[in-house]
Amino acid sequence: VQLQASGGGLVQAGGSLRLSCAASGRTFSSYAMGWFRQGPGKEREFVAAISRSGGITIYADSVKGRFTISRDNARNTLYLQMNSLKPEDTAVYYCAAGSRVNRDSDLYDYWGQGTLVTVSS
Repeated sequence: VQLQASGGGLVQAGGSLRLSCAASGRTFSSYAMGWFRQGPGKEREFVAAISRSGGITIYADSVKGRFTISRDNARNTLYLQMNSLKPEDTAVYYCAAGSRVNRDSDLYDYWGQGTLVTVSS
């Protein structure tokens, strides 16, 4: 499956952005999906993940209550709604596809190219 992330940009603290990840190739609904991010000078970290059907979602503690992961299997698209953004949310955000919902980036098989989110204070 090929993944294309989009929707990043520059936003002020407290603002919102919605990221999208368009999938093509193999059946999108066959994969659990995740969002990860890598901030400047930091290691890549887990943000959120969602099961194949969308019935199970998990979040990093740092984004819980502010970010919402969702998917539209009919449109082959994954989303990340980000509200109440903070400067520490500044990062390149990556979408990834894997066999099951989890927080471990090593267990995801396919990755998008990343989209940059910059939150100004």
